[in-house]
Amino acid sequence: MEHADELLELLCENARYSTADLARFTGLSEATIEETIAELEAEGIVQGYTAVVDWDAVDDDRVQAHVELNVTLDRETSYRDVAERVAGFREVQGLRLVSGDYDFALEVEGENMREVSRFISDKVAPIPEITQTVTHYIMETYKQGGHRFDDGDDDDRLSVTP
Repeated sequence: MEHADELLELLCENARYSTADLARFTGLSEATIEETIAELEAEGIVQGYTAVVDWDAVDDDRVQAHVELNVTLDRETSYRDVAERVAGFREVQGLRLVSGDYDFALEVEGENMREVSRFISDKVAPIPEITQTVTHYIMETYKQGGHRFDDGDDDDRLSVTP
């Protein structure tokens, strides 16, 4: 698929660009844009389109957490096996195998801290291969999905008068 990389970059920038916009940006025809997007979707390269939402501006009660998971594998169990089990829970918004001090980076969402804590302790921690969890609650989001969440006030410093 020629031009796929350029088209993917534009879709990541703004998935709501029209085919006319994408054609203008790339110099390709709208038919070529539509065909390429259809191929990207059919091949599973483009998995979906989502909105980047500043939930703090909408709902202060929603709780998000990043959870570090350490695992110990046996001969019959792979990282993929553990990932499939963890990813199946509705509370899980993201799951990645990572390098470094822990094995999986888990993104969880719940109604409140108690719900998130119970989910981790009752559903995730008991999985036999998971040996340790460390939960980090998200206090404030400044940037997500390449989009900055500004409060409209560029200067948080206190004014000083002589």
